[in-house]
Amino acid sequence: MQESQLLKIANEFGSPVYVYDGNKIEAQYKRLTGAFKNVKKLKINYAVKALSNISVLKLLHTLGSGIDTVSIQEVQLGLAAGFKPEQIIFTPNGVSLNEIEEAAQLGVKINIDNLSILEQFGAKHPTTPVCIRINPHVMAGGNANISVGHIDSKFGISIHQIPHILRIVENTKMNINGIHMHTGSDILDIEVFLYASEILFETAKQFNNLEFIDFGSGFKVPYKPGDIETNIEELGKKLSKRFNDFCKDYGKELTLAFEPGKFLVSESGYFLAQVNAVKQTTSTVFAQIDSGFNHLIRPMFYGSHHEISNISNLKGRERFYTVVGYICETDTFGNNRRINEINEGDILAFKNAGAYCFSMASNYNSRLRPAEVLWYNNEAHLIRKRETFDDIIHNQIAVDFSTNKENILAK
Repeated sequence: MQESQLLKIANEFGSPVYVYDGNKIEAQYKRLTGAFKNVKKLKINYAVKALSNISVLKLLHTLGSGIDTVSIQEVQLGLAAGFKPEQIIFTPNGVSLNEIEEAAQLGVKINIDNLSILEQFGAKHPTTPVCIRINPHVMAGGNANISVGHIDSKFGISIHQIPHILRIVENTKMNINGIHMHTGSDILDIEVFLYASEILFETAKQFNNLEFIDFGSGFKVPYKPGDIETNIEELGKKLSKRFNDFCKDYGKELTLAFEPGKFLVSESGYFLAQVNAVKQTTSTVFAQIDSGFNHLIRPMFYGSHHEISNISNLKGRERFYTVVGYICETDTFGNNRRINEINEGDILAFKNAGAYCFSMASNYNSRLRPAEVLWYNNEAHLIRKRETFDDIIHNQIAVDFSTNKENILAK
């Protein structure tokens, strides 16, 4: 998107505001499917947790995507967005058997990553197809905070526990229709990912009635100029050949599945915020905006980098600013960034704000969550209204203690 379009949206819908470029989402989806065009059966299941707005889900539905969900509420949201149950896979962690049964009753695909739950579910519902999430003990992601395939991860069933899985399957006669892994986000080394894939292939050989193998996702996107990213095209070429060879040996055409979130939506997103004040201290110039980690927590939570530009002053000379929020905590978005000269009232744009940004927003400090806008085919669509104070207190119950206090004092 162009800065002039973003500035127009900020003027029309106010700030702070999230903006998503629908055409970029579409381009990323087609890039991924194009990289695996040599696979006969390919299924992309968008990870809803990355950005769960129903209009974004509807857009992905029109592209042919399925969805990967991690809560019963995300399952319900997917159904409301028009996805059929068979287009939804439920991949929770640490949920109760009751929640998994509730999802199964809705007809969605079930993915289980716990031996105890697997045995309980198989004993009660042996005919319901189940996918098993394996922990390959391979950390393919570049950030330990967001890698989920290492040996001490809470996610997945250890590859060393395959005999336990086979015993449960044999005893319950349950139907295993898929094998799944997820090594974590920001995959830098394709060869490490391919190594983990070999572990998944070896595991898949243990099951005779598979319909799909899900390789997770975690593909890295660039966060700043010159940044490295996962080479999807190279991965597509190498993994497609290996997958097709496996299917020949297996004697059946399986579906190759992925569950990308960040790869599809991160670069589509922009977070726009207005500068409240410019504050000079003894050593720092702060640009203080009308937002905080209540709206964009990733820089403080993960140390994530988001490029910041002043779209109100594109030709201004660069100066060093530390961009901070209005929350009564340390909420620093960027330290000593070179940004075109900032004045109060200017609009700053944060890039890569499509994934895990609004979806992690809160009402901390009783602040309102921002609006969301989808830019698609040169038209801006409001897809979430800005919250009001009434939204904050809607579910709160105000108890009147005055009468009770008077009775206590009377005694």
